[in-house]
Order: sequence, then C-alpha cells, then structure tokens
Amino acid sequence: MPIYTQHSVAPSTIPTYKVSPDPTNLVPPFLPPTSAMILSLLILNKAGGLVYHRDFSNTFTKLSSNDYLVLAGTFHGVHAITTRLSPFGPSSGGTPSSGLEVMESEHFRMQCFQTLSGTKFLLFTEPQQPNVDVILRRIYELYADYVMKNPFYQIEMPIRCEAFDRHLMAYIKPKQ
Repeated sequence: MPIYTQHSVAPSTIPTYKVSPDPTNLVPPFLPPTSAMILSLLILNKAGGLVYHRDFSNTFTKLSSNDYLVLAGTFHGVHAITTRLSPFGPSSGGTPSSGLEVMESEHFRMQCFQTLSGTKFLLFTEPQQPNVDVILRRIYELYADYVMKNPFYQIEMPIRCEAFDRHLMAYIKPKQ
C-alpha cells in the first residue's frame, strides 16, 4: 500500500501528493500531522492486582480508583484466557502464546509488556504513538533500577518510590 505525503502547497493551488519513500510515515494525506501522546501507565502484579498507576495526560478520561482496579483485574483475566487461545500451543509442539499484547481503537492504543516474573506493564497511548514497545522496555528498566533494587520495596505490593516516579516523569515528559 503506497504511503502519501504532501508534495507541494501554495495558497492558490490544490495540494498534490506523491508516494513517500519513507515507510514509517503513516500519516494519510487528509489528516494533519499531530504529536502523539502517552496517556497512562498501569503496572499489574502477577496476581492481577494494580500496584502502580500514573496518568500523563489531561485529555485522557479520568477514572476512579475502583475503576482502575476493575480494569487491572479484567485485563489480567482476558490476558490469561488469550494465552490459551493459540492453536499452536505447547501441546502441538509450538511455543506458548504470550496472550493479549496490543489493543487498538480509534482513540487509544493499549500495549502490554509482560516480564518473566509475570508483572504486566500496560501503556495507554494515542494510536499514532511510535515505538511503544521501546518505551515499555525503558519503563521496565526504570522499574528494575528504582523499584526492584529498593531495599524497602516489598514484592507484589503497591509501588511508592519517589526515585521511580521522578525518573519515569523525566523519561515520559519529552515524549509528550
């Protein structure tokens, strides 16, 4: 599928478009380029409990604390079900499914990164946000450095670590 970009625009002429040689340029010609935003981050423990939540945007609909807990539990259940839906599971000699990784709508994109220990990082972004997987891996590195190495943090408990919050905001803010 060809990707179109604006070729020339003059006030008295109709814009013309040409095929873009850059396959990463996914903006259709009828939409103005917009900056993508990271909306929210949720971290779930291996039992599906919400241990961390942070909103990064005022445009994201605010939910109550109870709604975030329900969202975390629901996602955990759906993720567990989707790991068993693959027709190429361990019984057929294939690799096990990793479950639900990306859910995309017109208004947001939710991407999940699951660690080997079962902790899940859910990142809500605008649909056009690039490199969400790279952002999630960097957030996981910050989590490993500032939460897991904190001698006062108890595993599976809510995350209350100022150093993690500070470094997370420093990493996310330039991407807004």
